[in-house]
Amino acid sequence: MASTLRLCTLQIVQLSKNVCKPNCRYMFLSAVRPGTIVPFKLSDIGEGIRDVIIKEWYVKLGDRVSQFDNICEVQSDKASATITSRYDGVIRAVHYKVDDVALVGNPLVDIEVEEEITNVDESVKKSVRKERNEETDSQEGHDIKVEINSNKVLTTPAVRRLAMENNINLKDVPATGKSGRVLKEDILVYMQDLSHSSSIERPSIRTNEKTVLGENMPVKKYAKAMWKSMTQSLSIPHFVYSDECNVSKLVKYRDEVKDTLKEQGISLSLMPFFIKAASRALERVPELNAWLDEDAQNIRIVKSHNISIAMDTPEGLIVPNIKNVQTLSIVAIAKELNRLQALGKIASIPLADLSEGTFSLSNIGVIGGTYTKPVILSPQIVIGALGKIQKLPRFDELEKVYPANVIAVSWAADHRVVDGVTMAKYSSIWKYYVENPMHLLLGA
Repeated sequence: MASTLRLCTLQIVQLSKNVCKPNCRYMFLSAVRPGTIVPFKLSDIGEGIRDVIIKEWYVKLGDRVSQFDNICEVQSDKASATITSRYDGVIRAVHYKVDDVALVGNPLVDIEVEEEITNVDESVKKSVRKERNEETDSQEGHDIKVEINSNKVLTTPAVRRLAMENNINLKDVPATGKSGRVLKEDILVYMQDLSHSSSIERPSIRTNEKTVLGENMPVKKYAKAMWKSMTQSLSIPHFVYSDECNVSKLVKYRDEVKDTLKEQGISLSLMPFFIKAASRALERVPELNAWLDEDAQNIRIVKSHNISIAMDTPEGLIVPNIKNVQTLSIVAIAKELNRLQALGKIASIPLADLSEGTFSLSNIGVIGGTYTKPVILSPQIVIGALGKIQKLPRFDELEKVYPANVIAVSWAADHRVVDGVTMAKYSSIWKYYVENPMHLLLGA
């Protein structure tokens, strides 16, 4: 009888954890008292994010934490975020290692609280933990745990939908993702195998095993976000306009001041000048600093010049932005760019730096490119790509040949809302400022 009662209790508590019905709060109304151990779960961090990778722990077992103290840094396919504590207490358990995948809603750490809390959800979780600990040696409790875990396949809702649409059992799909995670690529490879199974018997594909198809390599976190955004962007009818600019004066001015700024810890490239020139040109052609609402078929012109910068990171391409460039000096832009570049090197750019971009620039010149057709980052309507600086012969006013520093720029615009004349006008204004840096600095 006692075993049956304990089994029913476990099932009820497990159901309250999974379903989180509103009525559950009437079952666990007592406050959590000081000295109680509560699981600190990973909350929803927005943007539709459902799982993250643990990048760094700021606490360890036995550490004392206060509210708003940093717990860990996590990275999703869109951005990085720092998780802070909601309680004062002592860390009693750490549930993940660095590079493990954590799901939203699952506990990150257990904290022994030092003050009374009345959070019902946490109280429910405490009850679950208590019941499980009491039933550790119970055969009934062990059976329930095994049954729950055995039916769990780690993947995303999108992958589950793809499997369901193709009548595929996820348990049959060899997983290549971290911690046994089934990826979209695993489903596609499995489907390809099925299509040949009637005539050719193929060996099963195992994690990290080389086959005739090659070696499976999961798409990097940031690259997953690029997959989605670029798929959407390629539905846009692109109009491309290219030109070249003589930046000899700009190169000379930058070379004169870069050493002084370097002593102050500021690295000054030509990019801050290009960014500021983009903002100055947007003041003259404000309709290009806008977001497109496809459903309403209109554009929203944005006052803030939040210039997005395409940036290569160890986790793939990402596009953070420098906000309110119209109010910033060249030096202030350089500082912001330095900050984003430092975060990009460790693939740790916060979500706030990725949101609300209004206009994009991409510098392909850093890897040696000259011309390209850049892809618009929706819902923006324009992106510019800058090539490498080349030393080329040009004629001066007296028709004498001299060596000039020339850079190519290619603009891509959404041709549904931007015409060629407007794009050419904007490009000419931007070119004027980069070829005449004194006017850029003076605001002329």
